[in-house]
Parts: sequence; structure tokens; C-alpha cells
Amino acid sequence: MERLQVLTVGRVGVDLYPEQSGVPLAEVSTFAKSLGGTATNVAVAAARLGRSTAVLTKVGPDGFGDYVRSALAGFGVSPAHVGTAAGLQTPVVFCALDPPADPPLLFYRSPIAPDLTLTPDDVPWDVVDSVPLLWVTGTGVCREPARATQREILRRRGRREHTVLDLDYRPMFWPDVETARAEIGWMLDHVTVAVGNRAEAEVAVGTSDPDEAAKRMLARGVRLAVIKKGADGVLVATADGSWTVPPQRVEVVCGLGAGDGFGGALVHGLLSGWDPVRTATYANAAGALVASRLACADAMPTSSEIEELLP
Repeated sequence: MERLQVLTVGRVGVDLYPEQSGVPLAEVSTFAKSLGGTATNVAVAAARLGRSTAVLTKVGPDGFGDYVRSALAGFGVSPAHVGTAAGLQTPVVFCALDPPADPPLLFYRSPIAPDLTLTPDDVPWDVVDSVPLLWVTGTGVCREPARATQREILRRRGRREHTVLDLDYRPMFWPDVETARAEIGWMLDHVTVAVGNRAEAEVAVGTSDPDEAAKRMLARGVRLAVIKKGADGVLVATADGSWTVPPQRVEVVCGLGAGDGFGGALVHGLLSGWDPVRTATYANAAGALVASRLACADAMPTSSEIEELLP
């Protein structure tokens, strides 16, 4: 494999999408299977854009775990750092397509998801030291031992460029907001880029106002703050100023995975050395394309598709 450019750390799963849209799960008769999980989808999205990527995660010793590894390889993502957690099952997520813009999710990750059992012995420390871009998530610190492991990864990384935090707040994974704020807040002090929506920003820094949230992130040493504002576009902020990128108008089929498509394109822009506005514009178009499609990993766009959507 060519020199690794991106290592993402965190959630993986198998997404099951209803093949009947607009009906409750109780009335769905058939589902389609897709690779899923925030860190996994970002790695796939970046690979679609030509980046050499890998994901650090774990699956169960089951058929779905085998599927995760083969699907990653099929998308051009290295499965070399996908471990196996004995006695646990690969997570499954059911998605209801009603409403399509913000579909409810039903997570099967009990008693604990394999990706939350990452220990220091699972970590490729040489990759953490050398990879040009490291991507971590807020979900990754919701439980031990993954919490301590991800903290050690960030300490070892030493806030080198590019170290990216996807705020990725999922309330069902946390006992309360205060705990999430403390743990995700700790991570903000050890990364160079932070990205999330307004609700996630409020959890991380105590305000959903995009401008104020970005200021608070920058005050903690983050060099680039990215706040997704939905239909109001995307705010990007650095020490040199802040800018809002207008939204891309598309017909939403399924909003699930749009943020991960955005993330993969953000990765591409950062590694390309683009300015914040160009990076956010490109990422916004990628996210919009995913929202106009069904499924997560399978929906990630190519560079030509993104460029065709741009003005």
C-alpha cells in the first residue's frame, strides 16, 4: 500500500436501510446492507477522493466483521488496523427514513461496541507519529477503555498538524451532557481542527451560536474551527478571521452520512493545502451529494461529482 495519508479512529458498523421509504420500522419488510460508522465513512470518503486511508477500530468475530474488512478493502481503505474483540458482536444500526433529512437511528451496540474496547496494544504508534492527518471523534471517548486510549493517542500526537476532532455527539452514548462536555472538551485542547454542527458545538463549548462557538474553540488552541449550520451554510474560522460558505441546495433523500462525506472532503482540502473557504465549499458540496443519495459509505462522491456541483 502506498504511504498512508489518513488514519481515522473510532466507530464502525453495518447500516441496514429500509427499502420502503416513509414508513415506520415496524412496517418495513426488507433492508439493504451498507458499511457505516463515522470514522469508517470519513476514511471511505477520503479514499474516494484519492487519499490513502485506514481506520483504527474493532469488530466482532462474526460474519459482519468479515463484511467490514472486505467492504473497506473494496472501497480502497486499508483494513490493516481493524482488530477483533472476542466475545462481542459487530454493531448493527437500523435507519428509519422518516424524516429523511434527520433519520432516527436504532443502534445495537450492547453490552459494549468492539470499537470502544480499543487499548494501547491495538494502536499502530508509528502511524500516529507519522501520518499526515489523524481523525478522532467525540464518540470515541464515551466509554473506557477507548477513552484512555484515544487520550493517549492525542498526547502522543502532540497537536501536530493535521490532528482533527469530529465532535460527533450522540446523546444515546453518554450518561449526560456534562460528562460529554468534559471529555470532548479535553480533546479540544489537543487538536488543530474541530468540526461539528451547532448542537455538537453547544455540547463541546457551551454555546450553539456558531460565531461564539468558533471563538471559544480558537481560544483553546484550535487553528481551524468548522461549524456546520445546515440550511444556513458552514462557518469556518481561524485566527485570521471567519467566513460563511453558503449552502448547496439538493433534494434530500437521506441526511445520514452527509456529515461524513463533508468530513472526507475536509480531509482532502486540508491535505491539499487549500484555504478555509475553498475547503469548506468543497466539503459542503460533498455533504450535499451524500444527502441526495441513500446509504453512507456507498454514497460518498468522487472529485468529478463534487466539482460538477460547484459553481
